[in-house]
Amino acid sequence: MARDMSDKEILKMELEQLKKEVNTPRTAVSANCADTIAYVEGLLPNDPLIKGVPDDKNPYKGDKGGCSIT
Repeated sequence: MARDMSDKEILKMELEQLKKEVNTPRTAVSANCADTIAYVEGLLPNDPLIKGVPDDKNPYKGDKGGCSIT
C-alpha cells in the first residue's frame, strides 16, 4: 500500500498517526510494574503452577501406566 503512495502522502499518514498517539494517556513504567506485581501476587493462592493440582482433580495422575523406550 505504501509503495503506491507518494512521500507526501506517507508523511501525512504518519503525522495523522502521531496526532492520535499524542492524546494517548500514559503512565509511568514503575506504576505499571507495581500494578502488575499486585495482580500476580493476588492470583498466587489459586495458581496451579505454584500450588500444584490436587490428585483428585488431576486427569493425568493415576495408574495409567507409563512410556518405556526400548
